[in-house]
Amino acid sequence: MSAQTYGKTLRLLSPGDFKQVFDKATFRAPHQHFMLLACSNGLEHPRLGLVISKKNVRHAVNRNRIKRQVREYFRLHQQELPAIDCIFLARRGLDQVDSPTLVKQLQAQFKRLSKKALRDNP
Repeated sequence: MSAQTYGKTLRLLSPGDFKQVFDKATFRAPHQHFMLLACSNGLEHPRLGLVISKKNVRHAVNRNRIKRQVREYFRLHQQELPAIDCIFLARRGLDQVDSPTLVKQLQAQFKRLSKKALRDNP
């Protein structure tokens, strides 16, 4: 698998995948504008799922921008992450955050999440 792709193997696709993370979320990285939930997946690579509702981010343009940014950050930094299933949950006010600030916040929260996951599952 190429290190710079974001194929189907790196995504949470089925409702069962999302339910497993929501039910067994052992790692959390909360932030004012979003939250990352994660659990070990038993695979050799991390996977990502996105939950960005209309209620929290009103306009489709902003939802799509946020999705693009989160997917791109994950794609570029997936080799640094442990084998976890991770869900990105948007909160209200995320659409007010500009792109460079969002990337910095993602970097900090994914780093926290990685430390927690590596500490609990070496």
